[in-house]
Amino acid sequence: MTPSRRHFLMGAAALSAAVATPEMVRAAIAQDVALDWSLASADLEADIAPRAMRLIHGRAPAGLEGTLFRNGPGKFRRPGGSATHWFDGDGLMRSFDIRDGRVTLAARFADTPKRRHETELDAVVTPGFGTVGDSRARLGSSDDGNAANTAVMVAGDKIWALWEGGSPTQMDGATLATEQFVTLRSDLKGMPFQAHPRPAPDGTIWNIGTNGDQMVVWHMNVDGSLIEASVVALPRASYMHDFTATDRHLVIVLQPWVFDHFGMPFSSQFAWKPELGTQVLVLDKADLTRTRLYELPTFSFFHLGDGWAEADGTIRFDVAANKDVAFAIDGAKVIVQGRGSTPGEPAQLAMVTLRPNGRAEMARTGITAEFPKGDPRRAGLKRDLTVHVAGERGSRPLPTGLAVQDWRTGRSHTFEFGNTQVVEEMVFVPRPGTTNERDAWLVGPSINLATGVTELHAFDVARVEDGPVATWAADVALPAGFHGAWRG
Repeated sequence: MTPSRRHFLMGAAALSAAVATPEMVRAAIAQDVALDWSLASADLEADIAPRAMRLIHGRAPAGLEGTLFRNGPGKFRRPGGSATHWFDGDGLMRSFDIRDGRVTLAARFADTPKRRHETELDAVVTPGFGTVGDSRARLGSSDDGNAANTAVMVAGDKIWALWEGGSPTQMDGATLATEQFVTLRSDLKGMPFQAHPRPAPDGTIWNIGTNGDQMVVWHMNVDGSLIEASVVALPRASYMHDFTATDRHLVIVLQPWVFDHFGMPFSSQFAWKPELGTQVLVLDKADLTRTRLYELPTFSFFHLGDGWAEADGTIRFDVAANKDVAFAIDGAKVIVQGRGSTPGEPAQLAMVTLRPNGRAEMARTGITAEFPKGDPRRAGLKRDLTVHVAGERGSRPLPTGLAVQDWRTGRSHTFEFGNTQVVEEMVFVPRPGTTNERDAWLVGPSINLATGVTELHAFDVARVEDGPVATWAADVALPAGFHGAWRG
């Protein structure tokens, strides 16, 4: 059955979030001591005006010109009540602009209805992923709970701050000023637009938005204008943060964390049912009614790498796979508290293979990994390399290094900063005029816990184990972000 707009919006707006006063939090963790990595979730109290970063190591690579935009939560705590989950902080857009070997840093909070309302109350009251909220929340639509805090999509000279429960938030790419929520089609206003749009080899962009067992499929031009939107029924109502795609297919991974009941916070609505296994739904981009369902052993996930299809119809994609949802439920709360250790085990990199005969298999590497990324020139096409952050341990959350996995040779090339750094997602930046995957840089920030500042690093993909070829330091520490996008 095709869902009505009202049905879809009501479900998307059923967000919830638990509010704890600072006094309650202090009482609950009084026996603990804040750890050094707690700087990764420290509150930023105001926007950061454009400022120069200082080159402290190496030389700026010739040809590295452009802007890295990154998004993530920037403020969690207010006197009248605080967010209790890492995914629920106010969205903070950051830009690292690289020109002539110099880097300029700026950061600006997304000016959302949620942030304005909570600033006026000086309290976090809005429901979220893992924070319950209270009766002072204003939730007339899904975008009233929109934190605009997860990822970035470049749309011409604009950037979109993405949050999986509602509309993209359009911001000016030069000033980071918030402009408006994006409505791709008037009858689809407020429909979910997830945080991981997938570029296609033909230059278009695909994305999805989910609500229960219904999924909106968005197909767009590179400037963000809509080509087509369709609603597809899913075989189960799984929580889904990411999807992947080949040049011809959309690949939807349905973990056995499934809708169970309405409640608050949002994550409490789902039940972990490992006996169901994990399913993979493949849709033909040319005809979304042509589908195939595969079965895999149970795993959980947040992030997938790019997929590709081989000549015989085999589909492959990589995943940062978890054994369960312990981090999603409890581990992300530990990060906001800044104390203790995260439950469960860190995600590990794996390769999923979907065979033309209907069989599916997953080969685990045993390598700790999150935020898998590929060369954007190979999006949807066969590739050898995946870059990911590394070094996370159950006893100490958050990554401390990065690695490049070579699927052709089976080798992992790793650089480890050690416990003095919290490493954030890196993006591929191709060298101008090249086509080889190794002719690229990896660009991304870290938080230097020893000096208390944010740094930006550029690595050579072909020699990542040699460390950064250039590092710039800011004079301020920004909280750890989630996802970014490069505009050359």
